[in-house]
Amino acid sequence: MMLTRKKSALLLALAAAGIALAGYGYYWWHTARFMPSTDDAYVGADISAISAKVSGYIHTIAVQDNAQVKQGDLLVQLDNRDYLAAVEQASGEVAAQQAALSDIAATRQLQLATIAGAHASLLAAQAVTQKTTSDQRRYTLLASSAAVSQQIRDHAQADYHQAIAEESKTRADKTVAERQLQVLDARELQAKAALTKAQAGLAMAKLNLEYTEIRAPFAGVVGNRRAWSGSFVSSGTQLLSLVPSHGLWIDANFKESQLANMQPGQAAHIVADVLPGRTFSGHVASLSPATGSRFSILPAENATGNFTKIVQRVPVRIVLEGDDAALGLLRPGLSVTVTVDERSAR
Repeated sequence: MMLTRKKSALLLALAAAGIALAGYGYYWWHTARFMPSTDDAYVGADISAISAKVSGYIHTIAVQDNAQVKQGDLLVQLDNRDYLAAVEQASGEVAAQQAALSDIAATRQLQLATIAGAHASLLAAQAVTQKTTSDQRRYTLLASSAAVSQQIRDHAQADYHQAIAEESKTRADKTVAERQLQVLDARELQAKAALTKAQAGLAMAKLNLEYTEIRAPFAGVVGNRRAWSGSFVSSGTQLLSLVPSHGLWIDANFKESQLANMQPGQAAHIVADVLPGRTFSGHVASLSPATGSRFSILPAENATGNFTKIVQRVPVRIVLEGDDAALGLLRPGLSVTVTVDERSAR
């Protein structure tokens, strides 16, 4: 009787094992073989290193470590007195060049009046020349017939030559006055170039003044603060890091044997070590063009020494979806387990 019971229990155990094995086989054939998984995965984010664009002493630290900030919030204020003075100086340079242009414009109007006067003098000289020419011709005819004395003819000849000389002088004066306009044109171009340079200097001075206020480029959480009030920082000095409050992603390192059917767009399920009972949703965004070892500082060189084959891993970028991509339970650097559903894109 006891042997019969033992045989029955053994048969039941074998039957249960067979059913379980068959069930697992069915599950693997229809599901598990399309669900590659890896625990070599970590949360990532586009962490921004906030640096100073200009040098100066730190006047105010507006945030502390782990503080939540919004886009545009003040993070660090540098001492701006030197930059305020630079703006005032650049504004004075612009005003000086504008005044120079105004002076050139006024001089141009005066020169146009001078040219008009020279033109009038030239017309008067031409009229005198015409009169003396007629007198000289007439007295020459009269002197040849002894109607007038030679002295009168000589006076007419002298007046004629004097009128010719005066006309030449007034014509030269008019030419000089007109050429002066070209000099003013050159001075105006030079003043405009200097004004452009001064305006560029003013714009740069204003930019440098704005750079003394270091503000958050996006909403996030402050971390790794290296700034202290009163310390001097130079251009490019990293002051703190800013972790975005949204847009987290996963870098999952899959084995090379798991990548045959993996492609962008496939759904992914993420379980974080920090909260094992919750599953986060995402999808495959891209696959790395090379294995992780090829991007290391010292890539492995298998052409020398004894060769031991090591399964290579390829980084796969997983983008979290919806509220799962928000900074909260998930934080950059946390370990997660990623499972990709290759059936979602088959």
